[in-house]
Amino acid sequence: MLELKGISRSYGRVQALRGLDLTVPDGTLFGLMGQNGAGKTTLLKIIAGILAPDKGELFIDDVNALKNPAEARMKIGYVPDEFGSYDSLTVMEYMEFFASAFRMKGRTARVRCEELIKNVGLQERADHPVETLSRGMQQRLSIARALIHDPEYLVLDEPTSGLDPHSRVSIREMLCELCDTGKTIVISSHILSELSEICTDIGILEKGTVKATGEVQPILERIGNSNPLRISVLAGTQTAMGIFRRHPCVRSVTLSDKTFSLEFEGGAEDEAALLMQLIDADIPVNGFMREPGTLESFFLQMTGKTEERLILSNDDDESDL
Repeated sequence: MLELKGISRSYGRVQALRGLDLTVPDGTLFGLMGQNGAGKTTLLKIIAGILAPDKGELFIDDVNALKNPAEARMKIGYVPDEFGSYDSLTVMEYMEFFASAFRMKGRTARVRCEELIKNVGLQERADHPVETLSRGMQQRLSIARALIHDPEYLVLDEPTSGLDPHSRVSIREMLCELCDTGKTIVISSHILSELSEICTDIGILEKGTVKATGEVQPILERIGNSNPLRISVLAGTQTAMGIFRRHPCVRSVTLSDKTFSLEFEGGAEDEAALLMQLIDADIPVNGFMREPGTLESFFLQMTGKTEERLILSNDDDESDL
């Protein structure tokens, strides 16, 4: 289990993290959400042992990472948001270089490197210079490199940023498979729909603190129950409007082209009863659904941010503290 207590970190007058507390359960695929500047990159670098906090404690399993950094680093594999400069190395040389950093030599290192290169689908590129790889291939190679010492935890900073759709899907599938093997994965992304597809748990960072954490599915279910209820009818809009205005679970109603949008404070049984009431009134209903919950809506509820500022395209220039 990863546990951070009272973590603070400043860059001059800019305070990136402010007494942050966070627990990442074992075996989870944990997604970090937050605007640019929320402190996601700083947090990941502290977990990976690249940055030291100004204050606070970090425990990786039973290891105090700040007092025993070398031992803690053996438990962590880190994938930064940029590949780095290794243009003169082939894929195999790149892997063997990092294997040597973990004191792996000879046949042991070679076999481990070949295994990981195969696992990320780059065996046919083993003798190719890394500069010839596509962005997606370089990212897969970065993940292979981070796994060279078989760490228990994998930390990734925007791993699908700038990738084409096929490469993003490939990276997501790879991370899910790694989580299924028992590894704990912490990933940041500005594409919240992506996090909702793969993550088991999420945490929201805002201004250097953790605003909320939780399991994804219960959050989506809770948010879904507070989202609008969409009801389309073929006729009888006036009768339906009267039913909605008198219903105790309906807080507001809007109508557009025979489609009602209801702020409906009720559960599944209340929804079913409302549908039966419409049918009993001989109103032809041809659409009845609750808008699904999304991580975007959860983020907006927690932070009050606008969706336009939150959801960025892959072509946007990103920066984070």
